[in-house]
Amino acid sequence: MRDMLGREELITVEKALELILKHIPFKTPAEINLTIGDSYGMIISRDIFSPEDLPVFDRSTVDGFAVNSADTFGATESFPSYLSIKDEILMGEEPEFELKKGEAAKIATGGMLPEGADAVVMLEHTQQVDERMIEVVKPVAPGENVIKAGEDAKKDECILKRGRRLRPQDIGVLAGLGITDIWVYEKPRVSIISSGDEIVPADKPIRPGQVRDINSYNLSGLILNAGGIPVRRGIFSDKYEIIRDVVEESLRDSDMVVITGGSSVGTKDMTARVINDMGKPGVLFHGVSLKPGKPMIGGAVGNVPVFGLPGHPVAITVCFELFIEPVLKRLTGAVNTAIPVTRGTVKARISRNISSSSGREEHVSVAIEERGGELWAVPILGKSGLITTLIKADGMVVIPLRKLGIEAGEVVEVRLF
Repeated sequence: MRDMLGREELITVEKALELILKHIPFKTPAEINLTIGDSYGMIISRDIFSPEDLPVFDRSTVDGFAVNSADTFGATESFPSYLSIKDEILMGEEPEFELKKGEAAKIATGGMLPEGADAVVMLEHTQQVDERMIEVVKPVAPGENVIKAGEDAKKDECILKRGRRLRPQDIGVLAGLGITDIWVYEKPRVSIISSGDEIVPADKPIRPGQVRDINSYNLSGLILNAGGIPVRRGIFSDKYEIIRDVVEESLRDSDMVVITGGSSVGTKDMTARVINDMGKPGVLFHGVSLKPGKPMIGGAVGNVPVFGLPGHPVAITVCFELFIEPVLKRLTGAVNTAIPVTRGTVKARISRNISSSSGREEHVSVAIEERGGELWAVPILGKSGLITTLIKADGMVVIPLRKLGIEAGEVVEVRLF
């Protein structure tokens, strides 16, 4: 389309992305079954359910003494509660005794509570009178310093949904549940075609007027980070027949094709013609109101997206993040596309007040949600011993040492996992 002066009109970034997402009939990727050790970064293709309660028993979250909480009510440093030491609970073993009124059992973090106990007094809140008796100087409530059986995950509960990218903490939870085989989507293959008579391989010397291949390596890293498999096809001359043949070959075994260096003046018409000649719908946009990245071409041949990128490395990165990454994430089978994959941090508004103690740097787990075009950080609160809070979280917000908290609506920096 041209304006009144005969110049090509550029479309906005938003319109260009809308066109490419609208016209590509995204298909469901093929499934493969992998062990958890080979599944890092893969996209889950089926919902995963817990085969058992986690934990399978009531366990302590601190070092201290397992007690019946009623025996500690009213305890203070001036008027402590006196409890007799019944026994010590060894790690990895089930207690073979029951606590009776006025009794306590020594327990370590992770230890199994005996019958008759419903809480754990921290070691710091006790005083040893002798080998058989302790003083409790601070009361505990029922369930305090304890993770109840099934509190982390209940049997048959859906713990990970289809379309989620597996992170290290997700793999850890699966291992803790004994789930060692996972159905995931195959990663999409992205062919990278470098065009330009001036480009030489990275390991070759250059002459005046030549440049080494930067873009295929830059793109390979970006594609890997976004969940794809880069396939560098090589460096090709800016000739229609040559580019047409390698694009045709790439379409046979690729989920996406990216052509670099063939969208600027002199070669842009050739790249666009190749895409149009390969099949429908062809070129969907050509030229974007963007700097750098104005000559960007986006199109598709059947259900395979095809992009023509300018040759400038900075423009490559900008165009990748704006256009190729959103499309690639759809091709991976990922469901949550609101969270950037390649960035380490994001700004978001905190959804609720969070208090913190002065003199302590506090790290709060948060989930990222999109609300009205803005990112919001929703705190994931829970006991420190719960590991499924990591599954629910997308990153961490740090409350600095001397700050007393964060107010709802405040913009915070989220360090993504």
